[in-house]
Amino acid sequence: MATAITLILSATLLLLLAVAVAWVLGWANRAFHVAIDPRVEAINDALPGANCGGCGFVGCMEYAVAVAAGETALTLCAPGGAGCAESLAEILGQEVAPSFPYRAVVHCAATQEQRLPSVKPDYRGELTCTAANLVAGYQGCTYGCLGLGDCVRACDYDAIHTIEGLATVDYHHCIGCKACAVVCPRNIISMVPFKSDRMLVVACSNRDPGLAVKAVCPIGCISCSACAKKSSLMRMEGGLPIIDYDSYGDEAEFAPALEKCPRQSLIYVGKPSPRDLAQVADEEMPGLVEVDFQTTVDETEWRG
Repeated sequence: MATAITLILSATLLLLLAVAVAWVLGWANRAFHVAIDPRVEAINDALPGANCGGCGFVGCMEYAVAVAAGETALTLCAPGGAGCAESLAEILGQEVAPSFPYRAVVHCAATQEQRLPSVKPDYRGELTCTAANLVAGYQGCTYGCLGLGDCVRACDYDAIHTIEGLATVDYHHCIGCKACAVVCPRNIISMVPFKSDRMLVVACSNRDPGLAVKAVCPIGCISCSACAKKSSLMRMEGGLPIIDYDSYGDEAEFAPALEKCPRQSLIYVGKPSPRDLAQVADEEMPGLVEVDFQTTVDETEWRG
């Protein structure tokens, strides 16, 4: 009999505790409830979910909250592109202005062989751009691409590769996520609005005087300002030509500037035009090149 009473009392106590806890949780849910804009979830669903950070926010959800609050533009999602911006505008009942996709541009065109001095110092440090950038004398130009692939490893879209020691963007895959630009220790990768399949860019970042540039690179900009004198869409700033992409139009506008450039600092990047493809249609493609993965340890002479 005593055991039965003990069990009934225990069960009753547990039931009362459960009711009390449920009441407290219900009260807390009402007291601390934070209203969530239903548009946030809809916006987040419309985003690609890449969480690349290219928009400047930590992830897609944070960007969705900012968009719903009207605190940022609808066109910042590079992976989603114009279609994503249109979806966001439809959710918010707004109209989105036409925009151009931003793509990565490497402001250096010198390959490993072109960089001076021709006989490079023996570098035995960590094979990353971040590490090599701290070593004096790794290469003559202190503004040029280091070619050790930090940007390649940062890209999740296989859109940039190191070719002949130079970071080269594959514009068929680049979505403009900015990952490569963020990790480049020399800040020579920037985002350019692509108003056409290919764009004219300044492929040099060296701001030193002309004679100093010639001593370290055979194709770098020598600050002669010939291009700026021939094109109203270009101006000199800090020893380098700057292109006015807001007014960028027909390629013909840059023809006089290209003809006057004594170096190879102004180049077109992007997807090849039909004319470009026709010019190389008869050329034979090279054979398959296999990568030989090695580290500095492979060539180390051990002494015991």
